[in-house]
Amino acid sequence: MDTQRRLLWFRRLALAGAALAATVVVLGAWVRLTDAGLGCPDWPGCYGHVYPRADQHFSKAIHEMIHRYFATTLGVIITSLLIFAAWNRKTRGQPLIAVALLFLLVCLQGALGALTVTLLLKPLIVTAHLLGGLTTLAVLWWLSLTPPRRAFSAPESGLRKFALAALAALLLQIALGGWTSSNYAAVACPDFPTCQQSWWPPMDFRDAFVLWRGLDIDYTGGVLANPARVAIHVTHRLGALIAGSILIAVGAMTVVRARSRSLRVVGALLIGAVLLQIGIGITMVHLGMPLAAATSHNAGAALLVLCTVSLLRLLWPDLAAGAAGSRRSA
Repeated sequence: MDTQRRLLWFRRLALAGAALAATVVVLGAWVRLTDAGLGCPDWPGCYGHVYPRADQHFSKAIHEMIHRYFATTLGVIITSLLIFAAWNRKTRGQPLIAVALLFLLVCLQGALGALTVTLLLKPLIVTAHLLGGLTTLAVLWWLSLTPPRRAFSAPESGLRKFALAALAALLLQIALGGWTSSNYAAVACPDFPTCQQSWWPPMDFRDAFVLWRGLDIDYTGGVLANPARVAIHVTHRLGALIAGSILIAVGAMTVVRARSRSLRVVGALLIGAVLLQIGIGITMVHLGMPLAAATSHNAGAALLVLCTVSLLRLLWPDLAAGAAGSRRSA
């Protein structure tokens, strides 16, 4: 098999992994929103079995186990990617370090998944698990994309720092979203654009962002008083305004400055994904947090990650090929 075919098959496998990672992220939201996060109180099995038995716990247990089955399959794909990359490590352009880090990340995700259950849905662990899942998706999507091999114009090269800033803003907003969901604060503001019929309702910011409250606290349904949940929800809305503005601005700059059609398309898609996510968020509030809309909100976050990573990939040179060329010159 020649070099290009090896890389093609590697990217195809990474693409399959990215599709599965996106599915796992959405399934994770589905499990949480159906209150099935503790459907299986043990890990990795469920009540000591690989498949939950049909009893009074079956409905929630099967939700949790479906998520685990998909996550395990994703782990197998990432392990296969690492073996493939190590086997073909001398192939020009074959990523290895990124794949090794991805393997470590998925191992950490497995540990966080276990801690999510054993530590009774601690918001810090749940939020970290969400961020880890979306980071896994981002790395797999990055690996699936063909790196650019062309020279960049000065305006295009200048977009890199803005794209990195957009990614940082997106990650912070996703962390806020995970904190909002894991503290059951999504329903704290049942109206929009106001919150509880007020532009600035009573809020307790001090209690809202305590990261760790000790062990043996079951967070099912949340433990915070209403003012703290309102503070989390309002912070998430303000974060959405800031992060959304940054992402739209970067998308607009890309559309205006970029010479290549692919960059302009990704910039337009990024703007569209932001507007879609804002629309889903508003719909969730007006419809009382229906399951379909709330799950779609996680899918929207995954779409934003894909668009932002695509933009960064198109703006990044073929570092692997360049490094290989430098080694040969030496």
